[in-house]
Amino acid sequence: MEKLTLQEIQNAVKGEIILKGKSEKFTKVNTDTRSLKEGDIFIALKGERFDANEFIEEASNKGATLCIVNDVNFNKDNIKEETSIILVKNTYKALMDLAKYYREKLNLKIVGITGSTGKTSTKDVVAAALSQKYKVFKTKGNFNNEIGLPLMIMSLDNTYEVAVLEMGMSNLGEIHRLSEVAKPDVAIITNIGVSHIENLKTRENILKAKMEIVDFFKSENTLIVNGDDEFLSNIKENNFNLIKVGINRNNQYWAENIILNEEGISYDLKEKSSSGIKKITLDMLGKHNVYNSLLAIACAIKLGVAYEDIIAGFKNIEATSMRLDFIRGEKFTIINDCYNSSPDSVRAAVDVLVNVKCNRKIAILGTMRELGHMAYEAHRQVAEYAKEKGIDYLFSMGEFKEAFKEGFGEENFKHFNNLEELEQYMDNFLQEDDYVLVKASRYMKFENVVEKLQKINC
Repeated sequence: MEKLTLQEIQNAVKGEIILKGKSEKFTKVNTDTRSLKEGDIFIALKGERFDANEFIEEASNKGATLCIVNDVNFNKDNIKEETSIILVKNTYKALMDLAKYYREKLNLKIVGITGSTGKTSTKDVVAAALSQKYKVFKTKGNFNNEIGLPLMIMSLDNTYEVAVLEMGMSNLGEIHRLSEVAKPDVAIITNIGVSHIENLKTRENILKAKMEIVDFFKSENTLIVNGDDEFLSNIKENNFNLIKVGINRNNQYWAENIILNEEGISYDLKEKSSSGIKKITLDMLGKHNVYNSLLAIACAIKLGVAYEDIIAGFKNIEATSMRLDFIRGEKFTIINDCYNSSPDSVRAAVDVLVNVKCNRKIAILGTMRELGHMAYEAHRQVAEYAKEKGIDYLFSMGEFKEAFKEGFGEENFKHFNNLEELEQYMDNFLQEDDYVLVKASRYMKFENVVEKLQKINC
């Protein structure tokens, strides 16, 4: 983080300095006293079940040089003399306002990525495509909401040349607010699926929410989309540049002669404005990563990266964990894809499992969240898809047993009520050279399933 003065911070958050400390050293923004370090700015967020305003004295004692609060809930005598305190009406808004001000001070390009699925994988591929030409920052973990994104921006400094930031949402207006803070130079929309349809009701509303990423665009800004997506294919250029990618030849960039196997993906890249062909190879799995890499290529070219540097960058992709990780054991192989789940991403993972050569193909699936009135049918459909694609066994956990069973059929289907039941059964069931896909929404913590399977596989 570049240095900010107390006066700058006060003006940015539109607050009142109620305690002026001695320190002028502000090195990092933090919202959690458990990880707070000396020199941090502590922003006291207040939620339904917690109120960080209660921990101001602790924050000061841990070395916070500035606390931003919306409630005076401390004894001034217990605040260290280095600590300043600013009072604001809303600390969440203060966090966003401070990040917005700070972003405007930074001399770098920002790539914003949103979409129903594929944000994290696309972020990883975009960062790799840019890495040979630029020093690149990318969103860590799932810091992609109205708390996480400002924290990512506040961790930047001018040694970076490009920041690749995820933008998540669950309702209308959220991407708008994130875009107002991040002001992306280039935006990417991966697809329009049914994730978050519980809140947004229709895919048309999901499209509307995702398109908020261009709300602050000017003529020099660029939007890159999956042109094969039934909703994104209809987007027209407005007051910004538009690039579409896909497998369809109507796109500006498209892939031909696609090869998908257990080692990765490869294809011939073609461009509407050129007769040349570039051979693209990535150590990533699944057809969905063809699309993700096309988005990354278009972004990199827009930012002036040469093809040879893009291809070199693809050799050094730092992929986020629990995303189609192959864990090969003495007996069988686990495909760990339990970072999150949605109908589109389950189908993509099933496609990866189908393309491996092995003894038996087994899928362990859990609940996909935020599907609202479509939840039962969505679970039934992914089970049906697994059956049609040739998955040999489907095992489930969570509340959609009947939907999974209806879609897959009773033969070779089994539901488990808890992790212990699953572990006990799998210990005797799994055979040499089986492949096991593990996938569910994040809240189900299916990494525990992976851990149990690894113990069996020793």
